[in-house]
Amino acid sequence: MTNDKSTAYARSGVDIDAKMELLRKAKQQIQKTRTAGSAGAWGLFGGLFQSPGKDHLLVSSTDGVGTKLKVAHLVGRHDTVGQDLVNHCVNDILAQGAEPLFFLDYIGAQQLDPGVFAQVIAGLCQACRENHCALVGGETAEMPGLYPAGEYDLVGTIVGAVPKQRLITGAGVKAGDILIGLPSSGLHTNGYSLARRVIFETAGKKVADLLPGTKKTFGEALLAVHRSYLKPVRKLMDAVKIHALAHITGGGFTDNIDRFLPKGLCAVVDRATWTPLPIFRFIQAAGHVDRDEMYKVFNMGIGIVLFVGRADAERTVKTLRATGEIPVAIGFVEKGPAPVRLIG
Repeated sequence: MTNDKSTAYARSGVDIDAKMELLRKAKQQIQKTRTAGSAGAWGLFGGLFQSPGKDHLLVSSTDGVGTKLKVAHLVGRHDTVGQDLVNHCVNDILAQGAEPLFFLDYIGAQQLDPGVFAQVIAGLCQACRENHCALVGGETAEMPGLYPAGEYDLVGTIVGAVPKQRLITGAGVKAGDILIGLPSSGLHTNGYSLARRVIFETAGKKVADLLPGTKKTFGEALLAVHRSYLKPVRKLMDAVKIHALAHITGGGFTDNIDRFLPKGLCAVVDRATWTPLPIFRFIQAAGHVDRDEMYKVFNMGIGIVLFVGRADAERTVKTLRATGEIPVAIGFVEKGPAPVRLIG
């Protein structure tokens, strides 16, 4: 036993005491994410949460922020990526009608930077509070030699629940259904490897340069927070029957819609019904990226796509507008061999 804080482990790159101090400082923020189902104290070996009951199904998902973290590193801002992570996971389970219960995060780095760690935790806690989701635990790991100096990885797991009678599976999709899109805030958390190459390498832009046609810098546009669609979709589920919901993430429109579409039906997406955001138009033009590839890699300005019956389309739009959303009818379902067809 020694009183020397410069232990052999600390000299090798892992300071346990410093890490525990960071977690102690974050505890107050994390405690504010507790919800009615929270059980037990934070900081145990496992997080505890009250089961919602036998009439519910649990829905879980794990995801990361990807190379958007590289942009956060370039800009020197790290609070938004925590929000990105939580909101992305919330939307993933929302695609099956589930609302979040609790969240767990993983932060891995060569060595934890106290300032960066505090920003990431603040973003995670903000999004958890906004989505009424308890942050019950996670893992913070220092691994010298594995991660590049000054950088980190961020991953999260969410668990939610949905009443069995409200489960969204896509089985109810039929010919004649209408596709309603809700706007994204930007790239959300997908396509950053291509975006960074085009913007910073091919076009030679800097994060502080203005994105043409906007008053935002490239850094601001690229770090725009991934939206959570929980609140408007929750309202909509009380008003109409949602046949399917696609979260437009990696794989764009084709791969994400194809996940649930019944065989023999084709989702026709009319690209002429909305205008892609400036950041997408810049990437396509500056990188000479094929248009079809853009719609496979990026969300192009549509964050989720809702499938509803034709008779419910007007009520869907009205309900969503009442929540402050700007819904757009972007297509329809017809019989056909191709699962997804892009027109316009």
